[in-house]
Amino acid sequence: MSDLTTWVAYLADIGVTDLAVRPSPLPSPAPSPAPAIDAAGKLATIREDIGPCTRCKLCEGRTNIVFGVGNPHARLMFVGEGPGADEDAQGEPFVGRAGKKLNEMIQSIGLTRDQVYIANVVKCRPPDNRTPEPDEIATCSPFLFRQIEAIAPDVIVTLGAPASKTLLGTKVGITQLRGNWGRFRGIPVMPTYHPAYLLRAYTVENRRLVYEDLKAARARMAPGEA
Repeated sequence: MSDLTTWVAYLADIGVTDLAVRPSPLPSPAPSPAPAIDAAGKLATIREDIGPCTRCKLCEGRTNIVFGVGNPHARLMFVGEGPGADEDAQGEPFVGRAGKKLNEMIQSIGLTRDQVYIANVVKCRPPDNRTPEPDEIATCSPFLFRQIEAIAPDVIVTLGAPASKTLLGTKVGITQLRGNWGRFRGIPVMPTYHPAYLLRAYTVENRRLVYEDLKAARARMAPGEA
């Protein structure tokens, strides 16, 4: 006789004739996962957080905040130091002569401007295009770091000394840094010369060096990705 039969017979012996059957409680539904915010949404939030920024003195002479431009899911990201006059007027990074040179650099490795993401260490134009000062970089660079986190590129190319020093946390000059891999929060960083420097020192050797740097960055991208 099975245990269940024995148990029912025992209940009958002690006068229990009706058994209430309780249905097993249904498991609680798993909570719905929070909707993922894609890179474009994260970038939009960062731009909202910047707002009409007055956090440092660069706000005093700017026309437009120059946030960034390009593919939010870019595998390759370029970081410069700060906007110039054309960038300040249009609100977009690298649109002047240096921007045209950067476009040529991007095209030399088989990519287009809309396949990469371009940003600067500071979002407002320094007076007379001077180098951003340490306090300005300290104030503005956290927004760049958030942009990098949102985009999560395979590789970052830093253009010139301020960008390279900021991301690599070093005081070493660009001549020593360029062509040598570093890392920013686990992301490979290739420092190279700024396009504006190439325009000033447009030698065969400098063009060759920058091209070699860009080829190395292109090769470091995930296979099959643009």
